[in-house]
Amino acid sequence: MGFQVSLQPGGSTFVVEAGEAVLDAALRAGCHIPYGCRGGSCGACAGRLLSGDYHYPQGLPPGLSPREAEAGRVLLCQARARSDLVFELHELRMPPGIEVRTLPARVVSMQRLADDVMRLYLKLPASENFRYLAGQYVDILLRGGGRRGFSIANRPGGEDFLELHVRLVPGGEFTTHVFAEMKERAILRLQGPLGTFFVREDSSRPLLMMAGGTGFAPLKAMIEQIYASGPHTRPVHLYWGARHRAGLYLHELVEGWIDARPGLRYTPVLSEPLPEDDWRGRTGWVHEALAADYPDLSGFDVYMSGPPAMVRAARERFAQQGLPDGQLCFDAFEFAHTTSGNGE
Repeated sequence: MGFQVSLQPGGSTFVVEAGEAVLDAALRAGCHIPYGCRGGSCGACAGRLLSGDYHYPQGLPPGLSPREAEAGRVLLCQARARSDLVFELHELRMPPGIEVRTLPARVVSMQRLADDVMRLYLKLPASENFRYLAGQYVDILLRGGGRRGFSIANRPGGEDFLELHVRLVPGGEFTTHVFAEMKERAILRLQGPLGTFFVREDSSRPLLMMAGGTGFAPLKAMIEQIYASGPHTRPVHLYWGARHRAGLYLHELVEGWIDARPGLRYTPVLSEPLPEDDWRGRTGWVHEALAADYPDLSGFDVYMSGPPAMVRAARERFAQQGLPDGQLCFDAFEFAHTTSGNGE
């Protein structure tokens, strides 16, 4: 038996089957709603329940606080309907031609950017026109039905390959394979583009971008796209946080952007610099550095990507400093069966 779901104020309706995640049913019906990890960690697919009954089979998702749940916020990627449902959730405007597809890809280059970060360049079939938005991700499809999600780190239309930043996860099946066994010319199967982490073009507010670790990958693509699209009038301030200097694995690349990209600023932050780093820059948590520099966030659009703990802490802090929900877009990387960002 299915239940009807309605999204307000747009009025879109669709049917969710018993036991099916509401988000899965929405995407199947062609609804363009915000989502990211699809595993309950990032909180991007939250909507406010107006009527109806639902449940979470695995309990309260980590991407939702008890306070948010009490206020009626629901994560659609984990919610299962028990009745017809009505949510307050604004749909996104997606450009035409962005279609989720499953394709083979050949590994044409592998570059070790740090001890635990590998850059992969993937070549798609020449006959395929793979369209995506800067900030979206792809799932690598594994044997046995598993999948691992990785953000696309290069802008669309700039090259004829996809760039991925793969971080080695101890014990991770796929990332261990990448670092220990994968060779150039290997064939992978991928599905994408996925996710709704991309720059909203209907705003003129300055942009604050914040990355933790390999959360830099989608922001790299966004910045490349912003400055490749013609004259850019919105200032961009990028914050990139890591534990040690090696975690800023493309630090020199970003520093080289500054002179060539008017209006772009860059603040790297290390939480635990090593003596050999000889670090003279900012230290501490990256979200605290941004919050200290911008005590009033009401006039900015914020885009952030990285570990769920960073995203959760930043969401709470930034809300205290006046950032409206509608001016925040984020992507939280989780190590699970289906992820955005860098899976295991």
